[in-house]
Amino acid sequence: MGGGWSRNFTPGQPSNMALAIKLTIPWNEANRPYDISVRLVDDNHEPATNEEGKDIGIVGKVEVGRLPGLRPGSDLGSALALTFSGLVLLPGTYVWELLVDNKVLESTTFDVVDPNPQRTV
Repeated sequence: MGGGWSRNFTPGQPSNMALAIKLTIPWNEANRPYDISVRLVDDNHEPATNEEGKDIGIVGKVEVGRLPGLRPGSDLGSALALTFSGLVLLPGTYVWELLVDNKVLESTTFDVVDPNPQRTV
């Protein structure tokens, strides 16, 4: 995560975001489900919410199998592309977190900046 921009200059306006995630699964961990979640939190580690008051994020499972003929010990990959449309965020610092089996595996931070701090959002 973190391959794109780090600042959003549209506070209070709908924004679209996408996350590209590649998981590397060790050979001996194949063929078992992993609980995966991605969540957006603020700099106080409080969940960011949408306009309906629901936490912003997604929850699911990933399971990677071994292909016939794959060399023993090879790492296995799983790629995810997640989109979040119409997010309305106020100025501040936010963190996307990737959790695998309820442990934070990776995170990336970005800021929502008001380009005109004199106005009210």
